[in-house]
Amino acid sequence: MGASGTGKEVRGPLTRLMIVAVVLTLWTAAALGRLTYLQLFHYSDYLARARRQQQRIVEISPKRADIFDRNLQELAMSATVDSLFAVPAEIADPELVARLLAPVLNTSPEEIESRLAGSRSFAWIARKLPPATAARIRALNLRGIYFQQEDERFYPKRQLAAAVLGYVDIDEKGLGGIEYGLDNQIRSKAGRVLILADARSRWYDSSDKRPDAGSSVVLTLDENIQYIAERELAAAIAQTHARAGTVIVQDPGSGEILAMANWPTFNPNAVADGPPEARMNRAIAALYEPGSVFKIVTLSAAIDQGITNADEVVDCQMGAIYIAGHRIRDHKAYGLLTVSKILANSSDVGAIKIGLRLGAPKLYDYIRAYGFGSPSGIDLPGESRGLLRRLDNWTPVSVGSISMGQEIGVTPIQVVTAMSAIANGGLLYRPHIVQALRPPGDQGNTSPAGQAGEDQLPQPAPVRVIQPTTAATMRRMLEGVVLEGTGKLARLDGYTTAGKTGTAQKIDPATGRYSSTQLIASFVGFAPINNPVLTVLVQLDSPVGPHDGGAVAAPVFKRVAQQVLAYRNIPRDVPLALTAQNPPRASKNEVAEAEVSDFDPVQLSDSAVYASPAALAAVPVSQGTAAGASPGATPEPGAAPTAEFAEGDGIVVPSLAGKNVREVTEISLKLGFNPVLVGSGLVQEQQPDAGATLRRGGSVTVRFARPVAAASHPASHAISHPVSSPPPAATPKRAAGDPSGSGQ
Repeated sequence: MGASGTGKEVRGPLTRLMIVAVVLTLWTAAALGRLTYLQLFHYSDYLARARRQQQRIVEISPKRADIFDRNLQELAMSATVDSLFAVPAEIADPELVARLLAPVLNTSPEEIESRLAGSRSFAWIARKLPPATAARIRALNLRGIYFQQEDERFYPKRQLAAAVLGYVDIDEKGLGGIEYGLDNQIRSKAGRVLILADARSRWYDSSDKRPDAGSSVVLTLDENIQYIAERELAAAIAQTHARAGTVIVQDPGSGEILAMANWPTFNPNAVADGPPEARMNRAIAALYEPGSVFKIVTLSAAIDQGITNADEVVDCQMGAIYIAGHRIRDHKAYGLLTVSKILANSSDVGAIKIGLRLGAPKLYDYIRAYGFGSPSGIDLPGESRGLLRRLDNWTPVSVGSISMGQEIGVTPIQVVTAMSAIANGGLLYRPHIVQALRPPGDQGNTSPAGQAGEDQLPQPAPVRVIQPTTAATMRRMLEGVVLEGTGKLARLDGYTTAGKTGTAQKIDPATGRYSSTQLIASFVGFAPINNPVLTVLVQLDSPVGPHDGGAVAAPVFKRVAQQVLAYRNIPRDVPLALTAQNPPRASKNEVAEAEVSDFDPVQLSDSAVYASPAALAAVPVSQGTAAGASPGATPEPGAAPTAEFAEGDGIVVPSLAGKNVREVTEISLKLGFNPVLVGSGLVQEQQPDAGATLRRGGSVTVRFARPVAAASHPASHAISHPVSSPPPAATPKRAAGDPSGSGQ
């Protein structure tokens, strides 16, 4: 009995141990099985969940490459600025933080609170802050509030070529002009910030991947010529009170656009501050009837076909002609005129009679050959194709109307390109404004355009429109327009000049008929005649008072062409008039230093970005504008530009001597200054001087200039900058409701 009891007692613990071992084995097997199942079949799912809880990837603005003019002067660049974000899990009192940040950010506390409530790990509060604003927020020293550096687009010349350059949104995506058209090349891949958080969504680490660089763009524009065009257009707008206007300067021998000015304009640094219509590039998108300018197409086609010649006499029927029962009247009662005089005096009746002899099919063919009715192909987005009805849809009166520039819609770029074809001997070049793309590894190269590994964009071969002999005949006839016709006010000093005036009535939306008061005044011409180096178009929409192209547009052509020819050191081909009639003017060296710099100073914090034409026109060409000075003010000799000095302690201003525009911009923004950039090249002067103290947010005025050795051009060619009103010219009378309207 004892032995038997002892055996039961021994077997009892062993049995229990065996049971425990079996249970543990089964539990371990189940756990291992479950782990194996999760690891093999649900690994990616749970890894993704963990990353969502612990990691947050935030994209930051990509870095956009620079945009240069043909001389490699920066027109658009990117600067590093601070953006503000929060880790809401670290903020104990979101309501208090929102109340503290709201007045600094000029927003409502409710908006900031809603952003903080949207996520526990990351929330953008404000993007791309001004340096002064970022400094004020840093001074608050708020827990859970952090800064992330991003790239912001900056246009150091402000309004200069704004419609051509375009603008970008908050994420650095191009929304207009070159910025939009070449967005894929300029814009790099977005940068990324990786934020790591613990189980309570508290941020404990981060790492960022800076965005790659895109390809820089070299334009055919010359910033000095662009400034001349914009300044003279602004002067014309202020003088004539026109609603809008355009000036284009083109190289007739290549199709390159040297300047493209539009009014109204805007500051791409602050797009929202200007009206939406100011963003339109009127040079390629504004549709209008060309008026008498279009007679160059009618007459050149007839001469090219051998239907007429410059000396043939045509009866202009004392200024009236009937076509399909419609009476068309001339702006003046002309009798017998040669074809040259028809062009010089801009006779509608004479042009119509030649157009009727040419016939609708041939006229239509030449219109299309000149590029009207289809896009010119310029490398800018938003171009209009114009308006040209198919030949089958022409009415019996269409030949007469189109011959004098009505019943057809054109754009300024189409007209200047057509005139360039006559200037260069009959070849139609595709207009272009992009010269080359620079690869990312060649951003810092300052070699002249066309070198240093640039990707030169191929251009199509020109197309012959008219024979060289026809072009030569037209050039002499167009010279007659300037010497003895409607374009006398376009005559240049020291250069042979050719061109054509145009005055086209606009359609009155209320009546559907041509208006007797709303007109488009234009002039397009080239110089010198035997070896043209530039073609200039001037177009003014609805000028008040004198409205003929010869009275308001031709003088603008003269001022622009005179300065550009001298700036480019083009030799004169006719003797100068008396010295008293041609006062001394600035040399090319002075223009190179002063032209672009005479815009209103560049200040990031400046809210007055939509200047009036009078203010812009008042800026003197040979004087810079100091920070805080009125645009028309002329500083006394030796006077230093003004700057905003601090009272008491401030930030020490470093020496900027010898630095370029980009370096000055980056240094100023890093220190919290607003750079006021005057000119181009390398730093020559700065105010305040190095070592002075300046409060954060103050302005540092910096004057740039090119090295003397690189600007040693002869100063024999004169440059005039007249802004006074042209002498009044007689305005031809036209009967109300008269359907002609091409006038001069």
